[in-house]
Amino acid sequence: MLCQTNDELKEFVMEAKKCTKKGKVADYIPSLGKANPEDLSIAIHYPNGNCVEAGDIEKKFTLQSISKVISLALVLMDRGTDYVFERVGMEPTGDPFNSIAKLETMAPAKPLNPMINAGALVVTHMIKGNSVEERFQRLLSFVQELVNDTNISFCEEVARSEFKTSNLNRALVYFLKQHNIIDEDVEPLIDLYTKQCAIEMNCYDLSKIGLVFAMDGVDPETGKRIMPIDIARICKTFMVTCGMYNASGEFAIKVGIPSKSGVSGGIMGAVPGRFGIGIFGPALDDKGNSIAGIKLLELLSQNYHLSMF
Repeated sequence: MLCQTNDELKEFVMEAKKCTKKGKVADYIPSLGKANPEDLSIAIHYPNGNCVEAGDIEKKFTLQSISKVISLALVLMDRGTDYVFERVGMEPTGDPFNSIAKLETMAPAKPLNPMINAGALVVTHMIKGNSVEERFQRLLSFVQELVNDTNISFCEEVARSEFKTSNLNRALVYFLKQHNIIDEDVEPLIDLYTKQCAIEMNCYDLSKIGLVFAMDGVDPETGKRIMPIDIARICKTFMVTCGMYNASGEFAIKVGIPSKSGVSGGIMGAVPGRFGIGIFGPALDDKGNSIAGIKLLELLSQNYHLSMF
């Protein structure tokens, strides 16, 4: 079994923290640029309710791209797999997460997968509701159900900051509108998407979501099935193949844990059938992943044989 004590976990955190000086916070989103690059924390949540932790796990951060897995699960439940995958593909890409290049060369021009920005925007477009507010509330309620906490909300400052600087995402939406993949106005979709990315929580909360995915869609603490097994399986598969941007292949070899990162420095891990992991380390590598967070997962995976492969 993995770390039994907080002290045991702290040793790995101290080792991984040495990497933070090689990383850089995501200052292209002004609000995220305020983070302390030396922060590193982790929570590991077991099915019996036990949690081992290290670092300041109460420190909140926004989900950013981690939200892509959650919106995908919601939309798959709403629309079904055939509908969703007619509009967004299932294949990994070697391009950066915000690239437009593949859209221009693919026919039809649908995004390669739901974990790149173009694909995530298409998924968010599919969230049901009659207004941005209604659609966002449906997603937020789903997140609250996953964490089992109705206090989970979003950071308005980060959402506003992202909305003002989301010009590349606007370009992606305009391109997708031109090719009839998206059929709503650009600004409401960007509004919804930036609010989605700004959903805020701490490592403890994130590890609980990872645990639900790890347990095939069931919250083991309540016994409630939150999503069907097949949808949890699809999401975990995307986490393996595309979850760490265009470093996913290397991550699968070195770590082998279904994971999803975000440019705030968060990483959600789901070790199938065993536990969920929530990490926060805002210093990023050149791919947009938490540099110390990845090192920490490498250390844990190697020491406790966590790879699913």
